[in-house]
Amino acid sequence: MDVSNMTVAYQHKKAIEEVTVSIEPGKITGIIGPNGAGKSTLLKAVIGLIKTESGEVTVSGKSLDVIRKKIAYVEQRSAIDLTFPIKVDEVVLLGTFPNLGLFRRPKKAQKEKVMECLKQVKMEDFSKRQIGNLSGGQLQRVFIARALAQEADIIFLDEPFVGIDMVSEKVIVDLLKELRNQGKTIVIVHHDLHKTREYFDNLIILNKKLVASGSVDTTFVTKNIQAAYGDSMGEIVIKGVND
Repeated sequence: MDVSNMTVAYQHKKAIEEVTVSIEPGKITGIIGPNGAGKSTLLKAVIGLIKTESGEVTVSGKSLDVIRKKIAYVEQRSAIDLTFPIKVDEVVLLGTFPNLGLFRRPKKAQKEKVMECLKQVKMEDFSKRQIGNLSGGQLQRVFIARALAQEADIIFLDEPFVGIDMVSEKVIVDLLKELRNQGKTIVIVHHDLHKTREYFDNLIILNKKLVASGSVDTTFVTKNIQAAYGDSMGEIVIKGVND
């Protein structure tokens, strides 16, 4: 996936500016940067959820619209209305809709798919629970199950590990690595630098403009972290920084 010259502005202030970057297929790519760096904005702009001033996204030279059904997006927990009366299995069932076609209703095959996907994220016992009664980690696992039900090839996740328990985090990370090994492309907005080397193959470092991108080995170095976060980060020892 290639992003060319992506610029987004809110009320004439640039949120991200002229970002050109490639996202390697079949890898887990992390997007890191300080608060207000435009990480979530970049994610939403790439998949067309927000308006851009400029920019183009292509996959193997084709417009993103051609493969839109194969792209899943897991939003931040804070963006979800937890009072909405919907059960876990109904959320996952929504993932089957893009592949159903117009006016077709889910049948037995789709409902079986829902349970299969819930088993993959270890949430099958919660299928009839209202989403408002789940912990943060359980909720993220349900939304990943929805992406699995969609049979997405590219999965975007916006800060999936914020406010979740360690058990859920491990389940999610292990599952995402398994999906990568099956050839899926996974892109994660992330805030905890200490887990960077453990979680990602590739990295996009952002502070409104692109600071660096590439493999974790070549990009997760002190000079790039300082360039993105400011010199204050220079004295902090970050686990896994490659120098």
